[in-house]
Amino acid sequence: MIAIDTNLLVYAHRAAVPEHLIARKAIEQAANDPRGFGTAFPCIAEFWSIVTHSLAAGGATPPGTASKFIQSLIEQADMKIWSPGEEFSSRFLQTASELSINGARIFDLQIALIAFESGAEEIWSHDKNFLKLKGLRVYDPLS
Repeated sequence: MIAIDTNLLVYAHRAAVPEHLIARKAIEQAANDPRGFGTAFPCIAEFWSIVTHSLAAGGATPPGTASKFIQSLIEQADMKIWSPGEEFSSRFLQTASELSINGARIFDLQIALIAFESGAEEIWSHDKNFLKLKGLRVYDPLS
């Protein structure tokens, strides 16, 4: 299974960014992959926070438009939305401690663990410094 990081969702949504077309193609490629694809729920929240922000480059996306974008990925591309499992909090705290995670990298850990627990084998992200987690390959489809 393929996990999609927030930045690809944002780029695929924002037609004015240079990464737009290639991000849309990457999501289309993931949607057509026989393994399936999805995203961790925190990516949806982060996407919403970025695109609907009043100071967003290119202007804020209305909430209804942001919702329609995500809904179209769910309904038309069969994107799964993953939530943390029951043992997530203990695994999260243990892994954060073992890997000495600090600062904002905790958000990558959250996304990576949810994706991994949901069956993802790789995460597609344009974040060159996305957290490396054993068992979850990081791939940049925009490079």
